[in-house]
Amino acid sequence: MDLFTNLALGFGVALTLQNLAYGLLGCVLGTAIGVLPGLGPVTTIAMLLPSIYALDATPALIMLAGIYYGAQYGGSTTAILVNLPGEASSVVTAIDGYAMARKGRAGPALAAAGLGSFFAGTVGTLVIAAFAPPLTELAFKFGPAEYFSLMVLGLIGAVVLASGSLIKAIAMIVLGLLIGQINTDVISGVPRYSFDIPELTDGIGFVTIAMGVFGFAEIVANLGRTAEHREVFLKEVHGLWPTKQDFKDAFPAVLRGTSLGSILGVLPGGGALLSSFAAYTLEKKTRGRKDEVPFGKGNIRGVAGPEAANNAGAQTSFIPMLTLGIPPNAVMALMVGAMTIKGIQPGPQVMTSNPELFWGLIASMWVGNLILVVLNLPLIGIWIKMLTVPYRFLFPAIMVFCGLGLYTLNNNNFDIYMGAIFTVIGYLFYKLGCEPAPLLLGFILGPMMEENLRRALLLSRGDWSTFVSRPLSAGLLIAATAMIVVVMLPSIKKKREEAFQDEG
Repeated sequence: MDLFTNLALGFGVALTLQNLAYGLLGCVLGTAIGVLPGLGPVTTIAMLLPSIYALDATPALIMLAGIYYGAQYGGSTTAILVNLPGEASSVVTAIDGYAMARKGRAGPALAAAGLGSFFAGTVGTLVIAAFAPPLTELAFKFGPAEYFSLMVLGLIGAVVLASGSLIKAIAMIVLGLLIGQINTDVISGVPRYSFDIPELTDGIGFVTIAMGVFGFAEIVANLGRTAEHREVFLKEVHGLWPTKQDFKDAFPAVLRGTSLGSILGVLPGGGALLSSFAAYTLEKKTRGRKDEVPFGKGNIRGVAGPEAANNAGAQTSFIPMLTLGIPPNAVMALMVGAMTIKGIQPGPQVMTSNPELFWGLIASMWVGNLILVVLNLPLIGIWIKMLTVPYRFLFPAIMVFCGLGLYTLNNNNFDIYMGAIFTVIGYLFYKLGCEPAPLLLGFILGPMMEENLRRALLLSRGDWSTFVSRPLSAGLLIAATAMIVVVMLPSIKKKREEAFQDEG
């Protein structure tokens, strides 16, 4: 009964005129950046963080959440129509979606993606509403030792689930942890690694790193690529609704994708990207009807499954962020940053101290998913026109917007210089094939890990056994160790390499 009372409170908050307007703005922005390649939700949320100072916490977070799951929808539109995934999680959608478009079936492909995403988003919202309170109850049992062990598990999870080389992922996390140490020591009040630069005594700004490594570096990387000729097979999409057989084929795939995405979205570093790849692999292994189209040639299951999975993953990645204050991916790390800006300490106390914000945000996800279905199906033509804007006009506008955003953080040129330094670092990552997301996770979790480690040792009078003598903490450390052992097994290692080879 509590669930319905809480959801009623949430919908009361989400359906106010102001919150609806910001939710709509977030969904439109999210879809637009999903359509535009090279502009992801991380970049956009990083660029918009300075603008939320003037907003109340609830509409600000509703707008940022709308950008996140709106990008999942937008990425599928161009993936299907022009074989150009606007989002990393739409890479697998392009395989069968584009093949369907070439056969004149772009309408059913887009409808399967949109409706699958809506169904998954609805389930994802219910999962959050149902499991957030028990998880919050559990979170109250967490002391400093448990939080430290949980963050260790989170970082190891991010390494295991990062795409590509394990060594590079570990290097990124370690670098993030080290950059997080540039600040003033919480306990002694002594500046660390600031090199007598006053601006560094407060640490490097999270937005500065995010804009440099993701925003500016992505633009520089895009300018280095050759402009490809894009082939659009259909000027107009006709016959939008899937056939009865399409529904029969797609619905089980949507159910499987939703289940997978709901579970994997909670994992650190997993979220939408891992969910969509896992769902596509599952669909290829699941036997369909005898006369169905082969995968890679336009199988609707290859669109419906991954799209449902990436949307469910995007929704459920809010669970650890809202209940434990721990971000499972780069976007959630930015959401933690946004909550901190608004003076809200992410963690279990949010549900009790700020129920309107907590349940309003959850209800807004369902409202946002409904807005996105209504928006995306009729507006396909407009999104395609956006792709015709030459990049030489697009990138200067993004650069100016990013630069203004950085300067307004502290009205200080120093942030722009730091942004430039991280742009160079981000471009080096791109050239070396390193994924920058683990760095961001290491940076946000590093200071929290250190604080909880030192607090736990102070409480136990320097006794390190406190981490294994407390049942919850020991369980989390065992899970982290098990994750390392499993990923190092030769058979799993080989399969992991094959999976990411397919991704490439």
